[in-house]
Amino acid sequence: MTAPANLGFRANARAVLVLGLPLIGSHMAQFALHVTDTIMLGWYGVTDLAAGALGATVFFTFFTLGAGYANAVMPMVATSAASGDDTDVRRATRMGMWLSIGYALMVLPIFLFSRPLLLGAGQETEIATLGGAYLALVGFGVAPALLVMVLKSYLAALGRTQVVLFVTVSAVFVNIALNWVLIFGNLGFPALGVKGAAIASVVVQLFTLGIMLAYAAWVPALRRYTLLARFWRPDWQAMRQVNALGLPIGLAMLAETGLFAASAVMMGWLGAQALAAHSIALEITAMFFMIHMGLSNAATVLVGRARGRGDNEGLRAAARAALLLSMAVAFATMAVYFLAGELMVGAFLNPNDPERAVIVPLGVTLLMVAALFQLADGGQAMAMGLLRGIQDTKMPLIIAAVSYWLIGIPLSYALAFLAGLEGVGLWFGMVAALSVAALALLVRFWRAVRV
Repeated sequence: MTAPANLGFRANARAVLVLGLPLIGSHMAQFALHVTDTIMLGWYGVTDLAAGALGATVFFTFFTLGAGYANAVMPMVATSAASGDDTDVRRATRMGMWLSIGYALMVLPIFLFSRPLLLGAGQETEIATLGGAYLALVGFGVAPALLVMVLKSYLAALGRTQVVLFVTVSAVFVNIALNWVLIFGNLGFPALGVKGAAIASVVVQLFTLGIMLAYAAWVPALRRYTLLARFWRPDWQAMRQVNALGLPIGLAMLAETGLFAASAVMMGWLGAQALAAHSIALEITAMFFMIHMGLSNAATVLVGRARGRGDNEGLRAAARAALLLSMAVAFATMAVYFLAGELMVGAFLNPNDPERAVIVPLGVTLLMVAALFQLADGGQAMAMGLLRGIQDTKMPLIIAAVSYWLIGIPLSYALAFLAGLEGVGLWFGMVAALSVAALALLVRFWRAVRV
């Protein structure tokens, strides 16, 4: 749905919400897959929780780079569909799928031989062993997970957000059932702990991919795009276009994810309890971040459509509405962290766990720090989405790399270990990095669209 700029903020905000709410639900359901893993592993044991959280962080570091192609498909399809070019809709989506498959095959060996890498990063032997076993299994889910992302971007850009939400929510229930069987050893299966969570994740990704492919290929309203017809034929020009847009997106996302991955590694140096508290706090903040991601995706689509129509004023109006909605979400999230922090952290651990008394207070403290970066985190996510909508990805990559790697990681290390602030200092370093990124990206977008 789009709204003419002359209808004002209310109409544009409604356009963002109509498109964005199902995407928010989808992102939250997608992330709930990993939250349920964390909760169920936490009830199984703290060591498996720490190993699974570390393994999941590594998985998403690589997954995020590959997801750049899916994120490139969204504005390309939105712009092509708005200009009536069905052929380019199909070409961009197909080559996004091709690039995703190729990337997944390229990184699979890293997953299969990850245990030595975790040991080399200074993780405890037991956590590295369990985390390596998790990654060796979950690596086979990279390709289907990336293909699902491409199809979600394709459908969202065409306004088919409800099916994206339905399929993702269904996957959550399948994941819970499989975890119950495979993690804890129910229905006659052995208790596999973190390895069971990995197997469940791969099965869920394959399940989701099957449904998404069937819908995209055979729903009557989408058949004119002939998405899978002669899928095996390469389209080198379209592939270059998707790669040129998607690779910088993936690298920029990797820069941000790398900041959080590095924080997990550094927190691991402080011990299993600190890593568990960090992982729980990060799961909670990431869940709320999915709201910003959904609004950001909606902004990408609406800005991409306005660009395809040549409607510059409509583009700016949609951007203003999306940014104000994101700010409102940030303030609401701060209130939730302060009012319900202990309740949320405690839900991730068995009430009888003897380590609970240490992990919960530390997790709550980290959430209080996280409240400080809500505006910055939402702002940088929204700015990235807006810049993708106008297909500006190279400078955002540079901004992200400088903010997260040259500022965030060194500052986090210095505050945590040199200044002696440990986990809290590490999180204050992330606050600074996100704040710098948000400001620079927003300035970049408004300068690009002011004419």
